[in-house]
Amino acid sequence: MAELSESKKKLADEFFILGTTSDGRQFRPSDWAERLCGVMSCFRPEGSGGRNAHLQFSPYVRPTMLDGVKAVVVNNDLQKLEPLAYHFVLNFAKDNDLQIVNACFLPLPGDPKI
Repeated sequence: MAELSESKKKLADEFFILGTTSDGRQFRPSDWAERLCGVMSCFRPEGSGGRNAHLQFSPYVRPTMLDGVKAVVVNNDLQKLEPLAYHFVLNFAKDNDLQIVNACFLPLPGDPKI
């Protein structure tokens, strides 16, 4: 049986916070994802800072779009790095009734069967 590559394992170890509530309404304000990711931008792997680190989102919490809906991708490694930050992000989603969807790896056409 084929093993998942390290990069594919990383993709499967994430979840999305969607910008829609459990009843399907769009969450406001419209820049909520960027604000949340801005607050979390200081959480990053050791040594990945650099000169312009304050201008970059964390690799653990980053904004994205899914089917035209604002979303935030959260890497579960944040829980090991800083458990309180991880719970902050989860509680933000729960407190605002936002949908949480686990990410999974879906093979691309032509990828070997696992």
